[in-house]
Amino acid sequence: MKTGALHRADNCLVPRARAALRWWQRLQGLLFRKRLASDGSEALLISPCSSIHTIGMVYPLDVVFLDGSGAVLSVREHLRPWRACMQRGAKSVLEFHAGAVQQLRIQPGDVIEWR
Repeated sequence: MKTGALHRADNCLVPRARAALRWWQRLQGLLFRKRLASDGSEALLISPCSSIHTIGMVYPLDVVFLDGSGAVLSVREHLRPWRACMQRGAKSVLEFHAGAVQQLRIQPGDVIEWR
């Protein structure tokens, strides 16, 4: 997986981000990996992607759906294990430990960039 950071405008939003860009990385997602940091300092970018599931997860996630330019289309907070969600028009998804979206104040319309 690629590593990098997520930025909103000129500010580093998430200093430790991984990107799942290949089909097997997208398929595995966060399964069998250590938990993401609960303080919002870690995230997983899945691209291309417009729907996710939490089957097999043991903790809830915050999910952010992005369009092709990185604009936030929608946010789903505290998605519990064994659930699924999707967003029409999404090109990629950010997954965070539950509670991170509120801490980071991510909302629809924000533009988030991978660097």
